[in-house]
Parts: sequence; structure tokens; C-alpha cells
Amino acid sequence: MLILGFSVFYEALGAYANYNFEFKKAVNAFLGNTENPKYNIWIYNITNKQISTLLNLFLIKKLIEPTKKVYLTWMIFFFIMVAFSLQVTGIEPLYLNQPIIAVMAASMILIGSGLYFIGLISNEQYLNSKPIRLNSFWIMTVLLFTYALTYINSVARIYIYEFNPQTALSLAHIDRILGILLRLTLLLVIISPFLPRVFDKEPFSQTKRKFKLHSSF
Repeated sequence: MLILGFSVFYEALGAYANYNFEFKKAVNAFLGNTENPKYNIWIYNITNKQISTLLNLFLIKKLIEPTKKVYLTWMIFFFIMVAFSLQVTGIEPLYLNQPIIAVMAASMILIGSGLYFIGLISNEQYLNSKPIRLNSFWIMTVLLFTYALTYINSVARIYIYEFNPQTALSLAHIDRILGILLRLTLLLVIISPFLPRVFDKEPFSQTKRKFKLHSSF
């Protein structure tokens, strides 16, 4: 729910920045970008590359098996520290493309997804469940393909733009389509409790509930 709400917020912020040029110009000037005050890339860097990545890492941490949660904790901490350092030192300013942060974000999401799928094929509780009836399976599958394809697409666009700008701009629609698909998947998760015939409860949520019941006696 938080990810969906944040998506609405940053889309609205981008629309407002396009509407209010003085606001956009002031923010760019504050960040040190006085040459191209019409650019909105700082919004994309803050919201999509950084905050959205952190929210997705927290989501993965919630979905993976308990023994692997510590890896996500360290990944989140590492991402925050490195992203902050790269921006403070001026290596990757907020108002320019941030390829290092983008690669790091995609890599961590892919690693987190990999940890989930390793658990899916090795943990007994997952093996006793039906993956296609689990919310976590669909979320992690869409996250995996979204970040993998988005990263490949973004790298390809850099080179294609030099030879065919129109094609490069058209490729940007792939990111939007994948983003919409991810949000639709999250929306489906919200309504899944009302669809018990379609979705099963997560194995570890049931285990946690049983533990609480036993500890209360």
C-alpha cells in the first residue's frame, strides 16, 4: 500500500514540477544545476532510483524466509550509505544521470529476488505450498523481470539515442508499462484477502501466527 501511495505522490510531484517552472528552476539551482533548469531528472533519481528501490527492498525483506532477512538488512544499509556518499561527494549529483546507483539498485533487487526463489525451491514450507497461489511469488516474479528488463533497456537507450533518438524515446515506454504491471500486481495483493479461492496464505505468516498462539499459553 505504501509503494502505491508513494507512486501516486511522485507522479503528482513530476506533474507539478512541469507545471510550475519556477519551482523546478529553484530546486535545480539549490542542487547546483543552473545550466539546465528545465530538467526533472532529480525527481526521477530521488523517487525511482532511490526511495522506490528502498521500499522494494523492504518489501522483499518482508516476503523472504526469516533466515535470509539479515541479508536484506545489510543490503539496505549498504545501499543507503553508498548512494549518500556518491551524491555528497559529487560523483553522482542528483540533477544528472546516476548509473552507479542505478546498477546498484537493480543488482540488489535481483539478488533479493534470487534469495526468495532459492528459498522457494529449497525450503520445506514453500515446497509444501503451491507457488502460483502465493502473493509473494507473483510480486517477486514481476519485480525480477521489471528490474532486469528496465536495467537492460536503460543501458540500451544510452547507445541507441546517439544513432536514433526517436527509437530511444520509444523504448522509454517499456519502463512505463513494466511500472504499471508492478503496481497492478501490488493492487492485486491488496485485494487478495477477498479472493481466498485464488490465493493461499503465505507459509511463513502461518508459522508466525502459530508461534504466537503457542507462546500465549
